[in-house]
Amino acid sequence: MTKGLRFDLLAKGGYTARGIVFLLIAGLALFSGIAGGRPETKSALSTLLAQPFGRIWVGMIGLALLGFVAWRLAQSLADSDGHGKDAKALAIRSALLGSAITYLGLAGYALSRALFLGGGSEGSGEKGLAGWIMSQPFGSYLAIAVGAGFVIGGIVTVAKGITRKFERYVKIPDSKGIVTLICVYGLIARGVVFAITGVLFAYAGFRVDPQQAGSMGDALQWVRQLPFGAFLYIAVAAGLAAFGLYNLVEARYRVISGPSLAAAKRSIPLTGA
Repeated sequence: MTKGLRFDLLAKGGYTARGIVFLLIAGLALFSGIAGGRPETKSALSTLLAQPFGRIWVGMIGLALLGFVAWRLAQSLADSDGHGKDAKALAIRSALLGSAITYLGLAGYALSRALFLGGGSEGSGEKGLAGWIMSQPFGSYLAIAVGAGFVIGGIVTVAKGITRKFERYVKIPDSKGIVTLICVYGLIARGVVFAITGVLFAYAGFRVDPQQAGSMGDALQWVRQLPFGAFLYIAVAAGLAAFGLYNLVEARYRVISGPSLAAAKRSIPLTGA
């Protein structure tokens, strides 16, 4: 029981950290015209780093994100959420594994900045990923495939909000209240940004130019250029804030099932059929 409780706190701390990061990103997006800065994860952490006790806060976020990585690994490798072993389940678990890798990189960046050990480039992580993929054999085709994966992930996230499938794991006491509506809004906005990022990523593969790969900030700028773009930009940016709040709601009401050794042994590796 104690070990389960500790894992529960680890996962919920990770959700809290991700929520804070997305609230910072939304703040940068909404006030970028005044304060400057790109509405991206690394820029959000750098902005926090410049505040009083910034190194402490960024370090705590980095440590909490490591907890989130542990939770994602439990979801993907040990199937803590009980998705199963069919094709759909393995696709979901593979996406969760990809999320673990992504947030492991962000956690490393946060901790390195907090410790003044050098945080690497603050540019778009998507551009760096696109550059690495395109340096591989058949890299441009791989980039297009990854971009398509982002688009599918965005559509799935939007559907998760519209159909309220998140309620399977997030047990909000008042399922018809404002908190649930915020969660729906946040998931839809996050899905839209994710899908646009995927389109830009696939376009980079088509052009064989990693610099064409879009980040979250690029996706928001693309939205701003649409008809009624200023209104849509604010709506999506506010939606990212709602997604941050959704993560805080998860930290409070998410059902966390710690992985067991037996479950891990029964789980089929993601590379298996």
